Amino acid sequence: MAPKKILRRPQPETIPGWGRNLPPLLRRLYAARGVTSDEQLSYTLKHLASPMSLRGINRAVELLAEAIDQQQRVLVLGDFDADGATSTAVAMLGLSMLGLQSIDFRVPSRFADGYGLTPGIIERLREEGELPDLMITVDNGISAVEGVRAARELGVTVVVTDHHLAGEELPDADAIVNPNQPGCPFLSKNAAGVGVMFYVLTALRKQLRETGRLPNPEPNLGSLLDLVALGTVADVVPLDHNNRIFVEQGLRRIRQGEARPGILALLEVAGRDHTAISSTDLGFVVGPRLNAAGRLDDMSIGIACLLADSPGEARRLARELDTFNRERRTIEKDMKAQAQDLLASMSLDLDGLPWGLALFDPDWHQGVIGILAARIREQTHRPTIAFAPDDNGEDIKGSARSIPGLHIRDVLAVVDSRHPGIMKTFGGHAMAAGMTLAKADLDAFSEAFDRAVRDTLSAEDLEAAITTDGPLEPNELSLDTAALLKRAGPWGQHFPEPLFDGEFRVVSQRIVGENHLKLVLQPVDGGGIIDGIAFNTGPEVPDYTRTGARVVYKPDANTFRGRTNLQLLVDYLEPLSEIGV
Repeated sequence: MAPKKILRRPQPETIPGWGRNLPPLLRRLYAARGVTSDEQLSYTLKHLASPMSLRGINRAVELLAEAIDQQQRVLVLGDFDADGATSTAVAMLGLSMLGLQSIDFRVPSRFADGYGLTPGIIERLREEGELPDLMITVDNGISAVEGVRAARELGVTVVVTDHHLAGEELPDADAIVNPNQPGCPFLSKNAAGVGVMFYVLTALRKQLRETGRLPNPEPNLGSLLDLVALGTVADVVPLDHNNRIFVEQGLRRIRQGEARPGILALLEVAGRDHTAISSTDLGFVVGPRLNAAGRLDDMSIGIACLLADSPGEARRLARELDTFNRERRTIEKDMKAQAQDLLASMSLDLDGLPWGLALFDPDWHQGVIGILAARIREQTHRPTIAFAPDDNGEDIKGSARSIPGLHIRDVLAVVDSRHPGIMKTFGGHAMAAGMTLAKADLDAFSEAFDRAVRDTLSAEDLEAAITTDGPLEPNELSLDTAALLKRAGPWGQHFPEPLFDGEFRVVSQRIVGENHLKLVLQPVDGGGIIDGIAFNTGPEVPDYTRTGARVVYKPDANTFRGRTNLQLLVDYLEPLSEIGV
């Protein structure tokens, strides 16, 4: 494990009278995450922000209601990641529940079409005789200026629903619903694409109810919240109060077995008990299996799994997605080894590396470069772009991952302003982005990207750090605490799962499964023996039994041979001797 600074999350003074019924530990943890009222911990649907403050929502509802009245042909245009897949499923299911009969979906190919609504997709629909009356984009469309124009020129009504940041020019769609479009007053700017689509459906239901056009019995859109939760967590959007409501409500449905058969099947193939899952399982178990289809093949398989009505069909598709995920991991492992060699050829240490990394290999797979960029970013603590060849042989596609303090899309905008045309396309978020450029321009782009990063960050920003909630008292190192923290979520981006640090004697250590470090620990300030495990450390680790260790960890329950014991999930550890103890 690379050396990291261990920082402790500031502990603000709690407001008198707030959280008096909470355990002291939870009160401390919530206060450190900006919670100042009991209402912020209430996850009932009545606390959701109103959809009616979304700019463009009225026009979108008007067009969709008209499509239902006239039974128009509607096509949902999705995206090839988990947010896009869940958004597509929510649109398909929700519009059908509200009375639309002729509805289908299409997902661009990551390899043949690229991202979002393009003129090429519209032309292909025209050639196939499949042009719809109305097209609704989900999790994409805000940058599809040319694609929307091509659709409307052929008489297709276009409703854009998206959450990505807008560029300088908005598409001339018939309606745009995006909390991040200019002039939108909606409170939760952090909604995922699936959340935006769910909001459109709730506003549409309200309109149909008020005008007496709602099917009887009234559709329960709450049945879609498992999909909303999955897409929200998998897209790693900040879990503000609004998104925590979505996630908690979805988790409740899943735990009760009321989820889509596809979600239950994906948990089943991963060996997870749906009655005890957390938001972490959505992000690290279900999401990657769903994403694997879009990375290696066709996200339509993932969407079909989410739409499947029968458990048998859902299991069949879930097993197929699990196979894709295993293949993805193998490809990723090989690509990471190649990236390590490339890094080694650039510099023998971190000090010699560019501040902004742009890496390319002609054998890399387009579908896995995002994960590869994230892995290299984690290792080097530098904003990283991994490039793979485009199918045309002349261009390369890049996937970027950033570090705290650097808004990656803004940096790309700086590069674009300084070197107009060097990127053929680009877009994204604060922490992730994508772009296409000519292979011949890679060296010039790499230099421009590194310069823009250097103009934004300081050397201190490149020091890897891990932020904890401080130590747990000896009496808090218990199974009860592990259960308390699991129930206290949902945890996620910008509302991080609690992480603690402490000093431990290492009674014993051994490598298990080739890469994982199994530990037996004892707090130096007293307490009993505790098991710990650090995953993916590699076989070469220091002998912590001689020095002791400062350990950053999460308390967890581990069941083995029918017995459940406390186990510390170790995120990071370092010898005590290295910090002067």
